[in-house]
Amino acid sequence: MTETNALNGKSALVTGGSSGIGKAIAQALVDLGVTVAISGRDAEALERAAGELGVTAIQGDVGVEADAERMVETLVESTGRIDILINNAGFGRFATLLETTADDMESVWRTNVLGAFLVGRAAARRMVEQGSGSIVNISSTAGAKGFGRGTAYASSKFALRGMTECWRDELRRHDVRVILCNPSEVLTDFSRRAGGSQQASPKKLIPEDIAAAVVGVLRTDARGFVPEFSVFATNPF
Repeated sequence: MTETNALNGKSALVTGGSSGIGKAIAQALVDLGVTVAISGRDAEALERAAGELGVTAIQGDVGVEADAERMVETLVESTGRIDILINNAGFGRFATLLETTADDMESVWRTNVLGAFLVGRAAARRMVEQGSGSIVNISSTAGAKGFGRGTAYASSKFALRGMTECWRDELRRHDVRVILCNPSEVLTDFSRRAGGSQQASPKKLIPEDIAAAVVGVLRTDARGFVPEFSVFATNPF
């Protein structure tokens, strides 16, 4: 029996698509015939990634309402619709409770929570009109269990989990699927950007592992969906 490619010809927006998990997901979607647009704040990095992937670049900040709306509308103007949103843009700041500043909390939440909401809302409007679509919120295993020095980041991912559950309840009746993806540690530039370090190991997850899992879930027939899944390294020790 020949497997059909249910994603061929679809259109997708991947936020935070210039590196790491976002870029890997964008590549995996392109490989399956999806028309992809990626967004990001760093114009130079975004254009470079878009050139490598052969996709559309939409520079902007998901935490700015006008930018978030423009990201979705730019894709819709080009393709006529938005079938997939990968809500991936996010970052972390890590400090103890006593060291965490108001700016730490505000900046992390502005991207990880408000940004996901703004882009998600814009995409959902279009998907409800279409009567179809899939939203994948890229969260973290940190959204299920807090840890020391994780006040800003973990709390933002707990919030993203809550928003996902609300959207899922509201949007299912419109045939829109809302999915939460929880990666554990992945070898990306995330830790360095957050001011930390990461020990490389061939046994740890790489962005392509998360991309493969996300694409697998998206390829499920539209009559069903996986509401939430986590991806762990089998034995990273």
